Amino acid sequence: MAPVGSKRGVLERLGAGEVVIGDGGFVFALEKRGYVKAGPWTPEAAAEHPEAVRQLHREFLRAGSNVMQTFTFYASDDKLENRGNKLTFTGQQINEAACDLAREVANEGDALVAGGVSQTPSYLSCKSEDEVKKIFKKQIDVFIQKNVDFLIAEYFEHVEEAEWAVQVLKATGKPVAATLCIGPEGDMHGVTPGECAVRLVKAGADIVGVNCHFDPMTCVKTVAMMKAGVEKAGLKAHYMTQPLAYHTPDCSCQGFIDLPEFPFALEPRILTRWEMQHYAREAYKAGIRYIGGCCGFEPYHIRAVAEELATERGILPEASEKHGMWGSGLEMHTKPWVRARARRDYWERLKPASGRPLCPSMSTPDGWGVTKGHAELMQQKEATTAEQLRPLFQKSRIPDAQ
Repeated sequence: MAPVGSKRGVLERLGAGEVVIGDGGFVFALEKRGYVKAGPWTPEAAAEHPEAVRQLHREFLRAGSNVMQTFTFYASDDKLENRGNKLTFTGQQINEAACDLAREVANEGDALVAGGVSQTPSYLSCKSEDEVKKIFKKQIDVFIQKNVDFLIAEYFEHVEEAEWAVQVLKATGKPVAATLCIGPEGDMHGVTPGECAVRLVKAGADIVGVNCHFDPMTCVKTVAMMKAGVEKAGLKAHYMTQPLAYHTPDCSCQGFIDLPEFPFALEPRILTRWEMQHYAREAYKAGIRYIGGCCGFEPYHIRAVAEELATERGILPEASEKHGMWGSGLEMHTKPWVRARARRDYWERLKPASGRPLCPSMSTPDGWGVTKGHAELMQQKEATTAEQLRPLFQKSRIPDAQ
C-alpha cells in the first residue's frame, strides 16, 4: 500500500505521455444493483451502503482504473434536496464518506483519488454566479479536508457554469479537470466544442474533455474538436473522455436523455467489450490520454480499454487473469463451435443481433428544446405535484407498442 502523497500525480503522468484510465458509471451501475434511485440520481449510497460503493471501486481498480473518482455526482445540497428528495444523510456526510471509500480502495493499488462536482439545479433556475459558486465551494471544502489528489468538474451542459466551477476548483491549488456533457453541436446555448475548451482552459482547467450524454466515438470526435480549438488559440491542455457505454447515433444536442428509452430501456444499445477496445484505440490515436467511461460502463468495459492499451501502458490489469485476450479462453470450452470463436477476427467482424425483431434500429429523440431559464426547467425543493405533471404527460408522446 502506497502512502498518500507518494504516488505520481495525474499531471505528472499525463505530462509523461502515459495513459490514465478512468473508472465507469457509478450512478447507473449502482441503480441497477439497487443502491441508487433513478430520477434524483443522488449518491447517498456512499453513506447508506458503503460496502456496495467500495466493491464497485474495487472492481474498477482490478479492471485497470488509475483513478477512483469519489461517488459525489449530484451531491450538492441543492440537488440532494431537489423535488421532494428526502435523505437521512447530509451532503457533507455523503461527500466525506465518498472520499474515504475512494481513498481506501485507491491505496490498494496505484490509483489516484479525484473529487468531483457536477452541474446544479441552482444554475438551471437562474441563480447568481455567487450563489452557484458557494454551492461548489461547500463540496470542495470536504475534498480539500480529505486531501483528494485532483478535482473534476464533470457533467456540465452549459460552459458558463463549468467555468464557474473550474474557477472555484482552481483556487484550491489542486490539478483541475473539466468535462462537459456535449457533442459536436456544442453546449446547450450553441457554444462550439472548440470555444468551450478554450474558455475552460482560460478559467484554469489543466485537463479538458467530455463525459456522458453521447457514445464513445461521438465523444472522441468532440474532444478532437476541443483539442483543435485549444491549439488554434495557442493554449495547452491535456485531454480526457468519459463517454456513455451506449450507442447514440440518433441523439441530438441534448444527448441520450432525449431518447425515449432513457433511462430504463437502454440495454439494447450497450457496446460490447470489443467495441470498447476500438474506442480506446481511437481515443489514443486522437491524442487523448485520460480515457474512462460514464453511464453504462461496467468494469469489463474498463478492462477492455486497459487490454487494448496494454502495450502502451506496459501492464495488463489484474482482472485480465480471468479473461483471455480476444476470446482465447474459449479454447477451453466443451463445444467445438464455441471453441471456433476463440479468435480476434471473429469478434471484430461480428454484428451482434438484438433478438428484437419488431424493434427499430434507432429512435426519435424527444427534442423539447428546454434549457436554462425555461419555466419547465425551473427547480424546487417541494415534490413534483400532479398538477405539474399533467401538462408534461400531455406534451409527451407514448412510444409505439412493440
